[in-house]
Amino acid sequence: MSTIHWTENSTPQSARWHSENAAPVPRLTVVADDRTRADDAYRQACEGTALLWRGDFHNARQLMRAMGRRLDRKPPRPGTSPSESFHLHRRRSSHRARVLGKLLVLLDDDYTLTLRRAPDVRQACLEAYGPPQGRTAVSLRELLGVIGAHQWRLKGLVVPALGTRIHPHYGVFAPIRDEYVDLVAHAPLPPATRHSLATSTAFDLGTGTGVLAAVLAHRGIQHVVATDISPRALTCATENVRRLALTDRIEVSGPGLFPQGRADLVVCNPPWLPARPTGPVEQGVYDPDGTMLHGFLAGLSAHLRPGGEGWLILSDLAEHLGLRTRRQLLDAVRAARLRVVDKIDTKPRHPRAKDAADPLHTARRAETTSLWRLAPAP
Repeated sequence: MSTIHWTENSTPQSARWHSENAAPVPRLTVVADDRTRADDAYRQACEGTALLWRGDFHNARQLMRAMGRRLDRKPPRPGTSPSESFHLHRRRSSHRARVLGKLLVLLDDDYTLTLRRAPDVRQACLEAYGPPQGRTAVSLRELLGVIGAHQWRLKGLVVPALGTRIHPHYGVFAPIRDEYVDLVAHAPLPPATRHSLATSTAFDLGTGTGVLAAVLAHRGIQHVVATDISPRALTCATENVRRLALTDRIEVSGPGLFPQGRADLVVCNPPWLPARPTGPVEQGVYDPDGTMLHGFLAGLSAHLRPGGEGWLILSDLAEHLGLRTRRQLLDAVRAARLRVVDKIDTKPRHPRAKDAADPLHTARRAETTSLWRLAPAP
């Protein structure tokens, strides 16, 4: 356990330090309140000094927004290539997270946030962090994410392909982009599966919230095994399966990638960009060296029944960003002794695809999301 130290009213203080992004303990922490000027807070944060907020909660949010505006004064530097633009964007985002992450709040022994006009964050923190372990300092930016995740967990997200809601948990990738869900909902099932739905089995690898496992069950697959390497995802998927009354059809298993046995259909929606995530939420987007993608391809043939297929749901955004080529993807498919049966494409419908101010707008505008139907090569 890491410990953060500061002095308040001439008295040395300490608390447990927690960061979901594994940010190091600040080397220096000072107390800040409603009298703290945004320019001073921004300068100290850029220098690496953390500010433990002891004023009004809403004023803390305003201060963080003011610090963000100061970060935005310098326009992003364009890259000479798509890959350089991506790495510059990631570097800028990382710097922004480091600076804004220096504004801290203190959670009491029961996760109470004792600031004026502060919301009750106890349940949200319990869901995200588990049982309290004493006074804990966290960044305000992270806490706001925890609060937002709690609201998603309560209200859920509508999934049109299911006609109902999925309830994401903190740190689990939420199905806010429904085009990939629709691909799984409408792609033709493998012939062997269509002819024997009553005995069909499917694997959903990297299930996250369990949304694709639920879609497969709604399509008539009798037994779906949903796996994930994340304990948070396994808990989330289990809860959603129970909410959807699909416990007799969907088995949540893990942590791991492939379960034991073989299936008629193996579905995998790996992170789309081969880059290093900076926190748990980004693990649904970034996959260093395409580890999950290559793991799926390498193990697919050994886990398919005769006549079965593997469905790889993948965006080509990495190709437009110069992070992976189409040839590299197809070479990996061939190296795994697989063949492409078909490829079904769709265009993204999320708002960022139309945001001309996005530094990666050119790549996002050209992006296509595909469902690759794969089978063992003869």
